[in-house]
Amino acid sequence: MAFSDSTWFAGGLGSSGSVSVFGPLVVPVAVALGDDPPPNRQEPQAARRTATGVRNPTLHDLLQSFTQDAATRLELAADGDEIPFELVQEDRGRVPLYCYRPLTSAFIRSHLGLLVALPTYAPAAQALEGAIGVEAYLRVRGERPPPGRRERADAALRCLLARVFEERSEFGFDEERFRHAYDELERSLYEGRCMVEVAAELQGLELDPQTRELALGDGLSLTVPGAIAEPPLEHGLLLVLRTTQEPAAPPPLAVAAARFRQLLTALQLFESGRRAVSPVGWSRVDGGPWTPISLAVGGGYSGEQRLPSPRIDRDQEDELRGFCNLIARRLPSPAPDNSGAGELAWALARFELGSERASPLEALTDYLLALRALLEPEGPASGRLAQRLAVICARPGERGALAERTAHAISLERAVIAGLAPAGPGAGELVAELAEHLRAILRDVLCGYLDCDVRAVADGLLAEAADAVEI
Repeated sequence: MAFSDSTWFAGGLGSSGSVSVFGPLVVPVAVALGDDPPPNRQEPQAARRTATGVRNPTLHDLLQSFTQDAATRLELAADGDEIPFELVQEDRGRVPLYCYRPLTSAFIRSHLGLLVALPTYAPAAQALEGAIGVEAYLRVRGERPPPGRRERADAALRCLLARVFEERSEFGFDEERFRHAYDELERSLYEGRCMVEVAAELQGLELDPQTRELALGDGLSLTVPGAIAEPPLEHGLLLVLRTTQEPAAPPPLAVAAARFRQLLTALQLFESGRRAVSPVGWSRVDGGPWTPISLAVGGGYSGEQRLPSPRIDRDQEDELRGFCNLIARRLPSPAPDNSGAGELAWALARFELGSERASPLEALTDYLLALRALLEPEGPASGRLAQRLAVICARPGERGALAERTAHAISLERAVIAGLAPAGPGAGELVAELAEHLRAILRDVLCGYLDCDVRAVADGLLAEAADAVEI
């Protein structure tokens, strides 16, 4: 038996527990007896009031996309699995009323595995993961908040879906119900707090034409100006950080600059190319006017000359989102220890300096210094950099050629220092190749594919190669 909402009927329970159903007689009988009609299962008037605007449009759009996908997936699941229900009795006059109430929340909980696999689940969960008021929302929904941020975000998504499809056995997306549920969520998230946005222009990257905003998690997103109300720029690409705070607190400029710097690092590691964040950004509170601010992010920004802007296609967006969150968690601390993290942090900083240089020859020393920190701690006089880089980055048959090109790059550095850098072709390509090898090593170490002690790995591979030759 399927019901689109809770279905009320009059009747009695016999000794056998069977139910006599007189569905069409419910309202006439109750009205004739002078009692109140069966309760309307719509939301109370206070809950039906929708705010004139959404305070966090990025969060709204992410949750709406997830809810729409979840509705489709749950509808398919309901075709094979029956939704459980409970029988509720209410005494209204002389005729008892009974209601088949679908246990939608229990059905959603039992099918969470299907929902987690949706492509829109991770962005929605990451957006809630950074929200401060999720615990308050869970308490309002009668849930005990889990200890971890991600667990709280997962629970909030489940509660939101349960609210949207409450007491329904059909999972078609209803925009009005979603609006009610989202309004409740926003009230819990932003009660007594204000929404602050900090934005800055990002050069050197372009979103897919079909993507207006790419949410990266914890309130950070890449946004085209047309996706936000009254944007500070008409063209280009914006980095936007949205967060909540006390109304009297100043804008979180230091936090925004640090988050933008982390993202810039991740973008440099994700794909070759030069990116830069404008030193002048903007902030606003609760959708008010934008105020110019100073941001010390870096990246070699040039307002006059636009940087080449490779495109992030839609099929790369999930990979980029996951990579940026991974890098943010694994960026090394420059504090000295014996784990190699100090050398890694220093090498990463030199790589970023090289990426910001206007000329490849100016960046050559930055790249070589970074590689020496990772692969040649004995110093340049040892002459071991070329072989160690080749055994890490080249196949066995190509290691000799890469070692020769690395040695040529080292001699090129001496010429650059002496002011004798060749102006002919080939030097820029050599520096670009060196930068790619450095980027690959840094990326593999941060992602966990390569041990932090890169020198030890290289020496181990060289020893294995030598043993193979002797055999």
